[in-house]
Amino acid sequence: MKTQNLNKDNNKEKKSSSKDMLKHFVSYYKPHKKLFFLDIFCAFLIAVCNLFYPFITQNIINYYVPNKNLKLILIWLGILLFIYILKACLTYIVEYFGHMVGVRIQGDMRKKLFAHLQKLPFSYYDENKTGTIMSRMINDLFEISELAHHGPEDVFLSVITIFGALILLIFVHPILSLIVALIIPVLIVYAILSRKGMLNAFKKMREETGEINSGIESSVAGIRVSKAYTAEIHQAKIFNDYNIKYQTARNEAYKKMANFHSVMNFFIDFLYFIALLSGGLFFYYGLIQPGDFTAFILYIVILINPIRTFISIFEQIQGGMSGFIRFEEVLKVKEENEPPNAVELKVTNGKIEFENISFSYSGEEDNMVVKNLSLTVNAGETLALVGPSGGGKTTLCHLMPAFYELSSGKIKIDGVDIATVTKESLRRNIGMVAQDVFLFAGTIKENIAYGNFNATQKEIEEAAEKANILEYIKSLPKGFQTDVGERGIKLSGGQKQRISIARAFLKNPKILILDEATSALDNITEMQIQESLESLSKGRTVVVVAHRLSTIKNADKIAVITKEGIVEYGTHKELMDINGVYADLYKKQFKNY
Repeated sequence: MKTQNLNKDNNKEKKSSSKDMLKHFVSYYKPHKKLFFLDIFCAFLIAVCNLFYPFITQNIINYYVPNKNLKLILIWLGILLFIYILKACLTYIVEYFGHMVGVRIQGDMRKKLFAHLQKLPFSYYDENKTGTIMSRMINDLFEISELAHHGPEDVFLSVITIFGALILLIFVHPILSLIVALIIPVLIVYAILSRKGMLNAFKKMREETGEINSGIESSVAGIRVSKAYTAEIHQAKIFNDYNIKYQTARNEAYKKMANFHSVMNFFIDFLYFIALLSGGLFFYYGLIQPGDFTAFILYIVILINPIRTFISIFEQIQGGMSGFIRFEEVLKVKEENEPPNAVELKVTNGKIEFENISFSYSGEEDNMVVKNLSLTVNAGETLALVGPSGGGKTTLCHLMPAFYELSSGKIKIDGVDIATVTKESLRRNIGMVAQDVFLFAGTIKENIAYGNFNATQKEIEEAAEKANILEYIKSLPKGFQTDVGERGIKLSGGQKQRISIARAFLKNPKILILDEATSALDNITEMQIQESLESLSKGRTVVVVAHRLSTIKNADKIAVITKEGIVEYGTHKELMDINGVYADLYKKQFKNY
């Protein structure tokens, strides 16, 4: 009994989930309902037009030809020609405006999905590959767009045509129409039973499409590394593994589809066979007239066409709905937590306090990256974080702008808990310059303007000058309009770093985070960049992570962080005098100088 009740509950949940999903899907038609109803109305008129041909043919063969009534033959042929011209105009409307409905719905979904992706926490991007997200954004939404257009239109057209043909068949001959009608429910039942297996197969195929897209994206982005390490064969093997999984998923989906098509097509052929057999026998024994027999066969043909349309669109329905399920899955991911009654953060001094904070990426207490850490950075001070990798230095940098939620403890800025302020106001007051500089595809000007999109050309030039890159930019043929290439590939590491510094100058934040901003540069470039960073740091509260200890000798305070937490804290001189972890790290770096 318990098992039965459990199954009933599961079935209710599935039905409820399907209804909710259908409601969500239909809701996207609302902004475009006028265009949608125009499309459906025109599809209805096309279905009606299709039903006229057998009716006119029946009357011509039964009455007008035997009575040699040429006038009525020509009149009805003229009417038929007008119907075909009207049908051509209606088809144009359906094909053009119907597709526009799909395109606009796709645009709305893509806009909604992109806006949602912008609000998701960093943890989502830690777990999901770029190629997989791209697949949902492009491939899945294209399939949904095609379904949004063809699905309702073709299903509606098919249903109207099938019922219209069956009703008119009754007027031709009730018994023959009954024989035909008995086969159609068998088709419908089989289609419903096939739906679940096909939907799962197509969903799996979509997942593998995302994986192969992710593999391609990773391989193309890392092409220089693979060539440098002559790893083309290795990359080809990895891609081949993705490709085989993708092919396997496709094979399974098309196997389900082949089963569906073969059985459905047999039923259709059998329907045509029954029509010819029963209609032929009725005509042979004189139970129907020649025109009635002709009309009967033509109505069967009209009946078969929408059934074939329904079969062909069934694949599109499965592909589109599996894409919509994946689309909904992303939308259900919770956005970054915005505190209830969040207030605007107004930073006046820039004092930062870490109060007994703990954090784990996995959320598990045994895997704490930072545990019970307390630290204060006074306004205008520069705090350097040093120590071996894995101590949580970069994690602290990510916790300050609330890229991740604390497991416990508080981070305060000017005495205000950052968990109580809006994330937009928090991040507006914090500038970041990291080791791995990311430049967007576009111009140098566009990338610097990320610091302040309302900045004037003069302000952008001033920021570039402070970052010591204005002279270089002006030497370029296109100046600030120079394209930087994908991820800034056309620029050197030092040039990209200067652009990121110019961004920070333009943003003019009270708090600045420098996360190993020069560690990827050569010594000469590092010295040049360091001057810009020192200029940028003036008058701000600065938290700097550095492996090269020469860059942080003048920091107001230095915190040595290991997996055990803060093991040493003080100025460069104080830590050297202690002759502990910091002194040991410093001596090792300069032992050859």
